[in-house]
Amino acid sequence: MPYVLKWTLITAFIGILAGSASAGFLISLDYVTNLRESNLWLIALLPIAGLVVGLMYQYYGKDVEAGNNLLLENIHEPKETIPLKMAIFIYLGTMSTHLFGGSAGREGTALQMAGSLSDQLSKPLKLSKEDRKTLLISAVAAGFGSVFGTPLAGAIFALEFQKVGKMRYNAIFPAFLAAILADLVTNLWQAKHTHYSISHIPQLDLKPLIYSILSGIFFGICAAVFSKSIHKVGYLFKSKISFPALRPFVGGIIVAMAVWLIGSTKYIGLGIPTILASFTEALPYYDFALKMVLTILTLAAGFKGGEVTPLFFIGATLGNALAYLIPLPLDLLAGMGFVSVFAGATNTPLACIMLGIELFGADSAVYMAVAVVTAYLFSGHNSIYTKQIIGETKHRNFKNQVGKNFQEL
Repeated sequence: MPYVLKWTLITAFIGILAGSASAGFLISLDYVTNLRESNLWLIALLPIAGLVVGLMYQYYGKDVEAGNNLLLENIHEPKETIPLKMAIFIYLGTMSTHLFGGSAGREGTALQMAGSLSDQLSKPLKLSKEDRKTLLISAVAAGFGSVFGTPLAGAIFALEFQKVGKMRYNAIFPAFLAAILADLVTNLWQAKHTHYSISHIPQLDLKPLIYSILSGIFFGICAAVFSKSIHKVGYLFKSKISFPALRPFVGGIIVAMAVWLIGSTKYIGLGIPTILASFTEALPYYDFALKMVLTILTLAAGFKGGEVTPLFFIGATLGNALAYLIPLPLDLLAGMGFVSVFAGATNTPLACIMLGIELFGADSAVYMAVAVVTAYLFSGHNSIYTKQIIGETKHRNFKNQVGKNFQEL
């Protein structure tokens, strides 16, 4: 009972902080997206915006620039309290990215705001190192669950993402409670979430299951390509441009020119309209590739935001493209891609199965699970999070890497 009362009180604060931050972020994000789409000339200012944000982090935010990887480092081994400015800087940086036409998401921002705000409780509450780990996991659960409106997936994601193959069950109660409370708070602020649906689900049979495995292989390979590419392009920017603030400036020029050459804004920002369209109509087969390229360029250059919503876009449009080859319903393939590419890039299969159930309903759960697990295996030991630790390898052929993170690999 003391444990339950203690963490109920702490997670109540986390839920209020993370839920309110996510609500304000979502409302702001809708505003800047609409502003950009009504004033497309703003995209020409993307390089300047990148330079300003780059200078802000270079001179005032070096200690928080690691973002989600800083959260992971403190979950593995807590150090100093995460500075409150992380929440402010990531919010400003993400708003700038979306206002001026970068291709990024929102999960990274929600996680960092929740983690930074919640960690301010650790000193006044005199939390131990183990309690701080639990607090940060709960904050991640609250941030993810509230920004996507999926509290169950958010809780499992927080328990699962910090170490591949091993979950922190000692944080299960605070994680679930924080995610649920944060989602309730976000809803009280009347922040809107996107709703998806899958209406064509075939009867469970051997043939559609085989097709699900086949599609999962494509999704896993796609996730591996994304994870490897974003790190390699990031290294390329760092090796060629020594002054950090110039990297987003150069990246902004490339992205802005690419948008002008493509002649469409469907591949920048969150891309929610295209994600929704992938469930209802046939889209150009190359949509996923263009979104992948622009997202990698945006984030590798140093712009702020997240990878998850772009991964949703990439997965859903890849599933849409696979409908040309694989005889499964279009909306089911889009839904499987939506969660499977994300699973492969973050190594969080259980969270992604639950994400599929929360977003699309339990009727498609078996097909979602088959595609997600297949993608998880075929993505290899790759991750968008360099500080994610391999607690248990995906298969026995991959030896001597337990306890290492993806940066070392």
